[in-house]
Amino acid sequence: MVAQSRLLLTDVVRHAAKPLVGEIEDYDPLLKMIGDARIVLIGEASHGTHEFYRERAQITKRLIEEKGFTAVAVEADWPDAYRVNQYVRGRNSDEDAVESLQGFKRFPAWMWRNADVLDFVGWLRSHNDEVPAEAAKVGFYGLDLYSLHSSVEAVLTYLDKVDPDGAQRARARYACFDHFGKDEQAYGYATGLGISESCEEEVVDQLLEIHRRATEYARLDGRVAMDDYFYAWQNAKLVRNAERYYRSMFRSRVSSWNLRDSHMAETLDSLLRFLSAQHPETKIVVWEHNSHLGDATATAMGKEGEWNVGQLVRQRYGLESVLVGLTTYRGTVTAASQWDGPAERKDVRPALGDSYEALFHFVGLPRFLLTFRNNSTATAALREPKLERAIGVIYRPETERYSHYFHARLADQFDAVIHFDETRAVEPLERTSEWEAGEVPETFPTGM
Repeated sequence: MVAQSRLLLTDVVRHAAKPLVGEIEDYDPLLKMIGDARIVLIGEASHGTHEFYRERAQITKRLIEEKGFTAVAVEADWPDAYRVNQYVRGRNSDEDAVESLQGFKRFPAWMWRNADVLDFVGWLRSHNDEVPAEAAKVGFYGLDLYSLHSSVEAVLTYLDKVDPDGAQRARARYACFDHFGKDEQAYGYATGLGISESCEEEVVDQLLEIHRRATEYARLDGRVAMDDYFYAWQNAKLVRNAERYYRSMFRSRVSSWNLRDSHMAETLDSLLRFLSAQHPETKIVVWEHNSHLGDATATAMGKEGEWNVGQLVRQRYGLESVLVGLTTYRGTVTAASQWDGPAERKDVRPALGDSYEALFHFVGLPRFLLTFRNNSTATAALREPKLERAIGVIYRPETERYSHYFHARLADQFDAVIHFDETRAVEPLERTSEWEAGEVPETFPTGM
């Protein structure tokens, strides 16, 4: 009975699937479905798969060139990504794309310091160099909130330039973090358990002061001053939200997850409003993990009380948003074995038999696109809950079912899915000995 059900599902998917053969027209159905949407969220089933980065970049290039998208927002820290933003828009002294990515030092550095991102950043700079002076250049922005101390430094650097007295007040407030050094988790542990007083009041007061003086700061140097103020304001908001996040880490996983994804959705909203004030037709592409971008209401996460960026974006923007998931059946991936561990090239096991990935494997197509809007047969067939794989920056094959799978209703989770039956690890800019040692022979997968 199970085998018969799988055969029926396989036939439905095979009939609805658009094979991807490496032609420029491959993603025409996806762009047609996207239409005039303002926000397109493109996911990934791991943080270390070459095909996910490459194809996401190819789709994004078409959205920029054919649909007028002018911003890429990614699952990265605001200060680190903003350095790239300044480079691709020709506004800093970085000499090339490699140098612009040097801000990504925190684990996992390979997530953004890899060959595919390097190529895309270089393409963005070349594209922007050809854009007329009066047109909007494409920006590159981070949505995440881990960079508490880097954002503190960014706020202070900004205030040193525009308001030295304000900078002194900010230093006094942010000094609350000093006795924890650069260890945000130590701060979260001590304050979350009531061992130490929190810095909540200080970071809120600092955010309010910057907000009160917004008009004054933004008048200092015309258009550039508006960008600089927005950058500082977002860093001050990040410090406030990161302070809450680290306090919540030792109390509830659901609470910390929701704070993080709320921050990313809030940052996306702020970015869209800011850019739209200058160019009303602003459209944004978002790059994050499937677990952040697939609507949480269609997953086991939602049943546990978690929400995510995809859910919040859908609720706010409706059909002006499109959610795209990327999946794989087997291959290799760049990941670590533990937090702060070195990048390793790991074998990705064939997906579990009762998963969506296994179903797609039996379709028999090496790469294909499925769209769910206006595709009633495929949509109905893929609303049945099944396992879905998620590999983050850590991959533990030995505990794969527990560590890397959750139940989801795929056709409700995404508006479209792109499947690659076999994938390979993304190439870090700095190859560790562990990554090199994990490399499979050139004859993979036959071994011949």
